[in-house]
Amino acid sequence: MKASCTVRYVSEIDTAAPAETAAPGLPQAPGAGQYPALDLANSAIALPGGQFLDALGTPSGANQWLADHALAPADAGLQEICAARVRSLREQVRALLAAQVGGHPAPATALAAVNDALTRVPTASPLGWDAVRGMHRTAPHPIDQIVDQALGILAADAADLLTGPDAERLTACPSHPCNRYLLRAGRRHWCSVRCGDRARAARAYARRTQTTAD
Repeated sequence: MKASCTVRYVSEIDTAAPAETAAPGLPQAPGAGQYPALDLANSAIALPGGQFLDALGTPSGANQWLADHALAPADAGLQEICAARVRSLREQVRALLAAQVGGHPAPATALAAVNDALTRVPTASPLGWDAVRGMHRTAPHPIDQIVDQALGILAADAADLLTGPDAERLTACPSHPCNRYLLRAGRRHWCSVRCGDRARAARAYARRTQTTAD
């Protein structure tokens, strides 16, 4: 039985200062506006200099990300256990994207996590019993419902991406240290102009270094 999102857990993420939720001036990767699951996968961004920005790093950040994607009310009041569930799905989706891009078998744990999210949303209130009420219909807490629904939508979106025609366009940004995924459009295979410029500068530097060495 899963823990309820209404229980508050104190953690480093709860007590730490909120992280930035997006790199300044960095737009969505190509395809992320079309597929929320792709944007989910890209919600933790690796930047030069060892910087790492996580839009889901705090409960309020995760709540805002879901709200920005019309998956939760802005005032839903997510707690850390809920934010951790969203981050967990993100990592499993990233594992499936990596398998698709690399041509590897899909990890069983990632498949199980996505399928669990797909099937967790109830179609009817379950039947329960207790000594006071006897037989009765039970209903999850509203925040649990919100998160289950959001994760189900994101899991379905990931499945659509990975099994649809756009799966062939899926690629990983090759500009180190970028960790974002995107859909190729024509010859473009960078997630942003910034990454393209950085990669071209790195190639130019490598050529100059080689010429000097020769």
